[in-house]
Amino acid sequence: MTGFGLQLPDYPWNAMAPYRERAARHPGGVVDLSIGTPVDPTPEVVREALASAADSPGYPTTHGERGLRESVSGWFARRRGVEGLDPEAIMPTVGSKELVAWLPTLLGLGPGDVVVRPSVAYPTYDIGARLAHAEAVAADDLEELDPEVRSRVRLVWANSPGNPTGIVRDAVSLARLVEQARAVGAVVASDECYAELGWGEWDEARGGRRVPSVLDPAVAGGSWEGLLSVYSLSKQSNLAGYRAAFVAGAPELMPNLVNSRKHAGMIVPRPVQLAMAAALGDDAHVAAQKDLYRARRERLKPAVEAFGLRLEHSEAGLYLWGTAGEDTWETVGRFADAGIVIGSGTFYGERGEGYVRISLTGTDERVEAAAARLEAAAGA
Repeated sequence: MTGFGLQLPDYPWNAMAPYRERAARHPGGVVDLSIGTPVDPTPEVVREALASAADSPGYPTTHGERGLRESVSGWFARRRGVEGLDPEAIMPTVGSKELVAWLPTLLGLGPGDVVVRPSVAYPTYDIGARLAHAEAVAADDLEELDPEVRSRVRLVWANSPGNPTGIVRDAVSLARLVEQARAVGAVVASDECYAELGWGEWDEARGGRRVPSVLDPAVAGGSWEGLLSVYSLSKQSNLAGYRAAFVAGAPELMPNLVNSRKHAGMIVPRPVQLAMAAALGDDAHVAAQKDLYRARRERLKPAVEAFGLRLEHSEAGLYLWGTAGEDTWETVGRFADAGIVIGSGTFYGERGEGYVRISLTGTDERVEAAAARLEAAAGA
């Protein structure tokens, strides 16, 4: 029987299999700096909250526990400079990938509608458009688009700090995108899950600036209408296994988003909701985790550069984005020969050709091993 199933592309990371095998032959073992899954322990305060909610026989609420939504609102005020966010305009999601993939469908997009995503981007933005039978277009500014295409834009994805590039859009840049989207009646959804992980000028713990949210007053212009901030606790709190995320803003859209997800059965389990609330109320573990990533970045970055890569952007988030001026897969292969698995820039669109993405999410020991191997190869 044929003709069933969506015709989606193969999952891109499957292409890494031969390079993982190649890296596995290294006598010192594999250093996996590819997908970027957290490796450090989930904070005790979160685990205690999860355990305390283990007796949860009833169905959870799709809109989220009131206490969780209040925690999100308080976190926005404390950490993102967004005051007075109504808990009614907040909803937990089953990880941020769920919302990225299904938001075009939940918004009612379909054939003829255009979803704009960054020029170098996480592939699920495109997949979400395809699931809704809409058209995905790559652009960082709507002025880049043909007027006819621009007139059909219904959803604009921002991703700042960006994956894979680590680029940060300042408030002026985000405000321009919001203005352009509002001019054509489009929603702006901003994927902001690396916002607590800024480096250099964006590292608040070292005197830098706060990474702005799309809901920041300097960006939103006095109204959150048509603006959605998407956030995940996977990276800042080591909760990737919990699938713990939320979306906030756009008070005129949230009731329908909640209702649609009720019908579809997209519900965050109650123990996870209470664990999220605990995580959002504790800034200390976030700062401690950032210190670990900062140290790993400071160790790995010069070693990668010594190995011949020119890094670009990489000013926030958990990745180094760079090029060796050669074919992407040649670079991936050279890292594999050193026993290091990294990500191919080709997974992130045409403009990722020639680039690679290197994760900071190895243990201290594995990051040290990677840096030593790269330095040794560079000096050979």
